[in-house]
Amino acid sequence: MTDVAVIGLGRVGLPLALAFADTGLSVLGVDNDPARIEALRAGRMPFDEPGAQEVLDRVRDRLELAERAADAHVATHIVLTLGTPAMSHIEIDLRQIRSVLDDLLPHLREGHAIHLRSTIAPNTTEFVAGYLAKHRGFAIGEEVFVAHVPERIASAKFFEEISTLPCIVGGVGERSGEVAAELFERLGAPIVQTTPVQAELAKIWTNILRYATFSLPNLMMMDCEQYDANVFEVIELINRDYPRGGMKLPGFTAGTCLRKDFAFSEERSNAPGMLLAVSRVNESVPLFLVQGLKRRLGSLAGRKIAVLGLAFKSDTDDERDSLSHKLIRMLERELADVAIHDPHVPTPTSSLGEAVLDADAVVIATNHAEFCTGDALRQIASGARREALIVDPWNCWGAAQVFAHADEVVALADVGAR
Repeated sequence: MTDVAVIGLGRVGLPLALAFADTGLSVLGVDNDPARIEALRAGRMPFDEPGAQEVLDRVRDRLELAERAADAHVATHIVLTLGTPAMSHIEIDLRQIRSVLDDLLPHLREGHAIHLRSTIAPNTTEFVAGYLAKHRGFAIGEEVFVAHVPERIASAKFFEEISTLPCIVGGVGERSGEVAAELFERLGAPIVQTTPVQAELAKIWTNILRYATFSLPNLMMMDCEQYDANVFEVIELINRDYPRGGMKLPGFTAGTCLRKDFAFSEERSNAPGMLLAVSRVNESVPLFLVQGLKRRLGSLAGRKIAVLGLAFKSDTDDERDSLSHKLIRMLERELADVAIHDPHVPTPTSSLGEAVLDADAVVIATNHAEFCTGDALRQIASGARREALIVDPWNCWGAAQVFAHADEVVALADVGAR
């Protein structure tokens, strides 16, 4: 009998499956992406996650692979790490969860435990429990166990945080929480028991808090442009020796969690539109940068614009829901000639030298460490046109200018020994 099956071997599920196997459990990993399964069978990680390849090398003999959700019934614990998107009209999309449940229904037996790991809307855990009770007649919490065990780990920090972040468990019925804890406590993190809906709300609002927090400096960046003020200087004034400061820096705020998870609250919100406004601020940053370029350069038609960074977050290869793609589409609609460079993502891009050569403007879309060095700045300044603009909402080089000419950035940059 397999100890645990993880259905969905994406950036949440695969590291989790590896971590379970690394504790000595036998693990079945299930995914319907043949390329991902093929890579794993060949012993290769299909995406970057620090430390994951080393763990995969250690646990290959304890990790079996399958492409059908129904095969997961051989495991005692079944963990669902599926996509949980929101539809465009602010309605939660449960089709992937329902599809997997339908595949599992004929095979479930007493003693099975289903743990929902993905971000889900309030009351989804109770829906899953009710679905199993309705179609199979199980007493949830006594015969079959259902719990929400939300994942709150930052991108590219799985093996750093899996054993330290408190593990929230919200079980349905008498023993579901205990059964989930018996599995997840093997990973070393402290277990915090609560109700299913409180576990769901804790995860949703963890992401909403970050999404709203980052929208404030983005809105302030736009206001500072309107008033001809420097956003970085205003942030420094807010935070300097002030016990109630803490304003973040501006930049692209996106990714698969932050960009969609507000909809899990917005669907039935008591303040409809509030979180949509937060989303609108973050989604407007690419347009703000394009408009700022046009104010300074005039028409962008035929202008070469270098976009540095496709990933949604620095130093990762994850470009899902990255606002860089939105920025590129907007530039192309202005008939600009867009050149792209990113040293991390799987999408083929130009080299840094090729991307910035004779560019009229260079936009730092992702603050990868490779970009925030003196060498990179000098390469940009020497390769781009003499009057080229550098657009840096991240303040990569400490020049404290969102829009500035390359020679200004070089003069103002605080790159030191970077």
